Amino acid sequence: MIANRANELLGVPLGSKKPVHPNDHVNRGQSSNDVIPTVISLANRVRLDGLAEAMGLLQRSLSRKASEFAGVLKIGRTHLQDAVPMTLGQEFSGWARQVEKVRELVMRCAPGLEELAIGGTALGTGINTHPDFARRVTAALTQATRIPFREASNKFEAIAARDSQVELMGALNGTAVCLAKIANDLRLLASGPRTGLGEIVLPSLQPGSSIMPGKVNPVILEMTIQVAARVMGSSLSVTIGGQSGPLQLNMMLPLIAWETLGSMELVKNTCEALAMRCVDGIAADVARSREWIEQSLALVTPLALKIGYDRAAKLAQKALAENRTVRDVVISEGVLSAQEADKILDPRSMLGPSA
Repeated sequence: MIANRANELLGVPLGSKKPVHPNDHVNRGQSSNDVIPTVISLANRVRLDGLAEAMGLLQRSLSRKASEFAGVLKIGRTHLQDAVPMTLGQEFSGWARQVEKVRELVMRCAPGLEELAIGGTALGTGINTHPDFARRVTAALTQATRIPFREASNKFEAIAARDSQVELMGALNGTAVCLAKIANDLRLLASGPRTGLGEIVLPSLQPGSSIMPGKVNPVILEMTIQVAARVMGSSLSVTIGGQSGPLQLNMMLPLIAWETLGSMELVKNTCEALAMRCVDGIAADVARSREWIEQSLALVTPLALKIGYDRAAKLAQKALAENRTVRDVVISEGVLSAQEADKILDPRSMLGPSA
């Protein structure tokens, strides 16, 4: 195509190979076998910084909420059952750290993507190309992008294998798992508003259900969960693609390119939407959270240090059977005075290690 256009500009009919020849003058010994793997890694690496920036945006959004909700007491849950108290800020801090860790995981893929196959030509020997070709191309790419691209140390590996893309999709798979966990957690905490947990209130992005007026669905969170499912599937596709390099050339480069670039764009856009259109607008229902704490049987936990595990368990069972609060039972049973109960059963005293 380049040769044709050059000849056309020179006034020669299309299809001519003179004065510009497609192989002798344009291709000049280059091969799609090293160019295509190079372009895939180049494209992945160029997009990596934007992806990391979006993940950082989400991490900072969650961290701000961790600070905002630092004083909001709530009940923790393990196995979806009542556990000991915590703060909503502590819960958000855990999600913020999750995102921070997968962002670090994604950025650890950068060095592998910066190693380029260019100059290996057909299968790694570099036949028909100039000895300085790879060095000069990588130098030009580094200058243009300000990314430290370099020649592959072994061009046979760089052409036959796509392990750098498999590594990238492994990191994106971990990111998808992280995003799905956070989205599912937020969806649970926002459930209700009257018959669910209702500890947080999501920003409203729609007028309501088409059949149930006033109903607000967690659309950004459910979008996030769907994107996570898609990226997990793409990770498997690239895993299969990575192993499908019989002998000296991988035959699944188009699939690998499609899945890696598509997944990076999906995760980037999802992190931005989750941060700006959901997390930034989350509010805490302080009263509802406090109500759940008072009703929780887990408040009996610090009593185990004072009266022993078995007796504390019996008090919790009694509270459950009689539909009473732990505070009411321990006072009525004479285990604690009202003043002692206020001190020992204070949820704030359960937010860290005890002396």
